[in-house]
Parts: sequence; structure tokens; C-alpha cells
Amino acid sequence: MINYKHLHYFWVVAKRGGVTRASETLHITPQTISGQISLLEDKLGEALFQKVGRNLELTEVGRVVLSYADEIFSLGGELEEVVHNMPSARPITFKVGIADVVPKTISYRLLSPALELAEPVRIVCRENSLDLLLADLALHKIDMVIADGPIPSGVKIRGFNHALGQSGVTFLATEALVSALQGTFPQNLDGAPLLLPSDTNLVQSRLLNWFDSQHIHPLVVGEFDDSALMKVFGQAGKGVFVAPTAIADEICKQYAVQTVGSIDEVSEEFFAISLERRITHPAVVAITEAARAWLN
Repeated sequence: MINYKHLHYFWVVAKRGGVTRASETLHITPQTISGQISLLEDKLGEALFQKVGRNLELTEVGRVVLSYADEIFSLGGELEEVVHNMPSARPITFKVGIADVVPKTISYRLLSPALELAEPVRIVCRENSLDLLLADLALHKIDMVIADGPIPSGVKIRGFNHALGQSGVTFLATEALVSALQGTFPQNLDGAPLLLPSDTNLVQSRLLNWFDSQHIHPLVVGEFDDSALMKVFGQAGKGVFVAPTAIADEICKQYAVQTVGSIDEVSEEFFAISLERRITHPAVVAITEAARAWLN
């Protein structure tokens, strides 16, 4: 590879019209400059200057090298100017993976504190299955994963679980469906059409176990990987659906549904998973602190 210091000496000599003038510009002895240019010529295997009388003139190869040197040092000047003119407060990039079973509203509420920091933050969100997100975390492609549970026992990744909190669940339905339910909560769910999160969501088995313990047998009419799609079905009156109690009021307003009832015996848990035992990323610190104040 070319030594760019040698190339710079050559460029100044060519621009100034001689070694003596170049030495005055560079504050380096003529002998040092001549020696550095000789090393460049040895590297290229070609003479760059030729003596014509008492003057130095560029050879044909020297003119080609000068044209490249002009472009190289012009770009170097542009680079320096761009860097000097860049804003002093460049945003911190925060790459976060969100397990696809985590409700979008929960994700927003968890992540939004990162955008309220004094220093600017640019969030890059990735949504995928927990297994794939943990693989990205292990490869340092993302800084953190938000999930509905800790790292599964069968996953071989050295990561750390940071509990963000938990929320009970609330049963929601349209006004018409709520009016059609017979009796008081929770017995009025017996035989009622029910929309459930799929078995990829840890809350499903907890709900089914709770129904068994209460001797309640709803009619499961749908299971959904996507909680947003489940809410759309619920909004259309196709069944009662569940959501974390922490965001139940927001869902009632957004989807024009009503509360059937809430329970604390079943809860949804949320975790931040990172490669750090001690959290240091300012965005992750903001998220965990705000989440623990908001969730139970």
C-alpha cells in the first residue's frame, strides 16, 4: 500500500514547483523530502520527476500520479470540513428486538422513555420470534430484546434477564357482546366465545389453567400469534379477548370495546434481555427504570 505521507510530499513538490519551495511549505529539510519521494518512486517502480536543466518536471507517470493525488487530497479536505461541520450532538443508535408476541402498545410504552433522554437517540426496532432475536443479540446485531419471558432454558446464549414488571389481564369485548353475557364476572365467560393468544405466548397456558381452576369453559373461537389481529377480531364482535390490564384503558378507546372483568391471578410478564449483567446503555437504563415504575 502507498504511504500517503510520501504521496503528500510528492504532491506539494509538484504544486510548489520544486523541493526547496516545498520544504518551506512543509517546514521539512529538502533532503528529507527528496528521500521520501525516492521511497515513493521505489514503491511505484517508476520515476515521478526528471531534471530539465536546473528544474524538476513531472514524468508521464508523475502526471498520472499527480491527478490521483489531487483527487485524494481534495477528498481529504472535504472530509475534514464535513466532520468539523457535523452537529456536536449526534444521536445514539439504539437497536432493539421486540418479540412478536409482545403487544404493540406495550412495546411503545416501554420504548418511549428512550426518546425522552437529554441526548438524542435513534431507535431501530426489529420484530421477530424470540429465538431469532436472541441469535441477533448474541451476534451483537441488536442491543436488547424485549420479551414476555426470560431466556428459555433450552437456548444456549450467555445473556441476562432484567425483569421489567408484570401486569394482570383484562377481558374485553364489544358492548353488544358484553350485554349478551349471562351472569357476573368471571362466571359469565362460561360458554362465551373467546379469542386467545396462540401457544407461542406464555399467557395462553396460564389462562387455560385459570379457567380450569374456576370451572369455567369458554368456547375458544380463535388463536392468534399477532395480538393486534386478535384485537381487530374482538372489535368486530367475534369474541372476548384479553390484554394486559396496564393498557386496557387505551385499548378500550382505540378499539371501541368495554371491560368484561380483570384478574390478577394470571399475569403477563415483560423482560429486557441483554448481554450485560449490569445495564450501561442509557436507553436501556431509561426503559428499565420507567417500566418498573409503570408495571407492577
